[in-house]
Order: sequence, then C-alpha cells, then structure tokens
Amino acid sequence: MPELAVSTVIFTLRPDETGAMQLWLPAVKRIRSPFDGMWALPGGPLSEEEDLIAAASRTLLETTGLKPRYLEQLYAFGSLERSPGGRVVSIVYWALVAQNEIADAYECENVSWFAADNLPNLAFDHNLIVEYALSRLRNKMEYSRIAHGFLGDTFTMAQLREVYEAVLGRALDPGNFRREMESSGDLVATGERLIGTKHRPPQLYKYDTSVDLTDQGALPTFSEHSANSIKREKTA
Repeated sequence: MPELAVSTVIFTLRPDETGAMQLWLPAVKRIRSPFDGMWALPGGPLSEEEDLIAAASRTLLETTGLKPRYLEQLYAFGSLERSPGGRVVSIVYWALVAQNEIADAYECENVSWFAADNLPNLAFDHNLIVEYALSRLRNKMEYSRIAHGFLGDTFTMAQLREVYEAVLGRALDPGNFRREMESSGDLVATGERLIGTKHRPPQLYKYDTSVDLTDQGALPTFSEHSANSIKREKTA
C-alpha cells in the first residue's frame, strides 16, 4: 500500500528590493532520507484518525506555526517515481496568508521563505507542485474574490490592485480596475478612510462577508495544548 501524506503550498506577499509586492512561500528543510537536507513543502503523514483538511491544518501549524484563513485542496500527486524511498501519494492543499499574519510564522534554520519565482531545487516533485499552485492561483484571481486571503479585514483599492498585480505579474490600469471591482458586487465601502497618508485619505473597503471565501467550511481550530502535544514529523 502507498503511504499517504498531506503537503501545503503557502503563498503570501512581501515587498522586493524595489518595494514592489512579490509572492513568497515557506519551505521546510528535510531531516531524513530521502532528500535529507533539501528544502520541501510543509507537510506530514496522514493519520487514520483525521480527515484530510484536519491533517493539512495540523501539519501546517506544526511545521510553520501558521493557521491561514484560506485553505483549499489543490490536487493529488502520486506518480510512481516521485519518491525513491517508496510509493507516496500526497494530497496537496494551498493556503493564502496576509502580511500581518506571517509574524506568527516560524523562521529558523529548518524553515525559510523563498520568492515563488526563484525557488531552489525542492525535494520530491515539489517544484512541479508549486508551479501547479501558481497556475491555479492566477486563474482564480480572474473570476473569484480570492485576493481577500492576502488582505486584512479592510483595505484600500490601491492595496487590492497591488495584490492583483503581484499575483498576475502585470500592471493594471487604476481607473479600469476600480470600475471593475466596484461593479463586481464583491466589495463593500466601509465609510471610513485610511489615516496617516500624505494626500487625501483613500476609501477603505471590505469584502462582502455574506459569501464565503471558499466552500471548504470552517477550518479546524487547535488549542495551544493540542498544538504543543503534536509530535513533529515531516515527510513528502
């Protein structure tokens, strides 16, 4: 029987050296064979006592310290040659994390963040998995409100456009973008403005919370005691 595992691609936005937003993701250094010492996506084995999304949430929390608001199943990867140590089928999820949430993320010798378009050679087929996740993210940006996963509860139109430009990799006309977003019905003007700016304070918006960000339902929550009691294991 093949071994079953869950892995997660976690995207966030960080400024590059020019100040422009860029997609980043964390990787975990493997501490056993196969691929000992190589970077890999956060993940772990699937136990018989938990369902898939609970396993994805658990392994994500224990390896990175993150509990993202957006977590969606991406794909199952199970080619015969993906693991030299035996057959491993990975159920892969992808997550979006806002900038103000990554302060809680682990960053140490065994956990590091990389620009999504400048990754090292990852273990297993994880470079292919990231490529697939990027394609799915960019496709969903064209028709869904997935950008909310990168933002706080409220945001300016310029901040929202910045998310779209970073993910899609191209500049967008501010006027056309504003008209398209305001006519979509997804945004609600809060009646408040962003303070502390040099010019006229911009309008703050929020997404219409009557529509769920994903159809996965509420994510499992973990108490501090549960998180500390989890035995840390890392696999494909």
